[in-house]
Amino acid sequence: MSSLESLIIETGENPDASVIWLHGLGASGHDFEPLVPELAFAREHAVRFIFPHAPEMPVTVNGGMRMPAWYDILAMNIDREVDEKQLRVSAEQAGRLIDQEREKGIAPERILVGGFSQGGAVAYELALSYPQRLAGLFALSTYYATAGSIQRSPANEGLPVFIGHGSHDPIVPEALGRAAVTTLEQQGYQPEYHRYGMEHSVCLEEVRDLDAFCSRCLSGGVAQG
Repeated sequence: MSSLESLIIETGENPDASVIWLHGLGASGHDFEPLVPELAFAREHAVRFIFPHAPEMPVTVNGGMRMPAWYDILAMNIDREVDEKQLRVSAEQAGRLIDQEREKGIAPERILVGGFSQGGAVAYELALSYPQRLAGLFALSTYYATAGSIQRSPANEGLPVFIGHGSHDPIVPEALGRAAVTTLEQQGYQPEYHRYGMEHSVCLEEVRDLDAFCSRCLSGGVAQG
């Protein structure tokens, strides 16, 4: 399996924590690069941020146009008809990035996984199925695409989960973010849900809330289990 090309930013020497952050459809690993200086936890800890670039592929709902994508979207119905096989391939590729961090000496419980929109759907699959305990999962303006078929890992039962969504999102309706909360609770997780007065984007308030979440995850301040 080919490895993902990634943008890597380190906030200190000899990082002892990592964040793998997956971008949305049509974007690139540079999409969230500007947020790194805004995150206080990344100044408190030496953190390696890994922003992988999705490969280009045809996307059905966009008329078959080729663009950076983690998987094909077949229909934009309320439940999102997606290519789950390709989503899992992307999750496996991103999982290799976790493996590489572990090979560099980063403990898995010091690794956060997250993503925006399509990237968030992959992050759900990756984090909740990864065989070693992770630090936490953040899902921004996204949906739990593989909720009905994921093979969840016992190691990540009760994993801390941050969900942020815009109340006026025209691309991924807020109902999908709330549905993820309900499903996760049914599966035994205790996700924290944050609603913002925005569309399909991020805002300063969300960045601040995510910053606090990541800090708690890396400081042992989030209840696990």
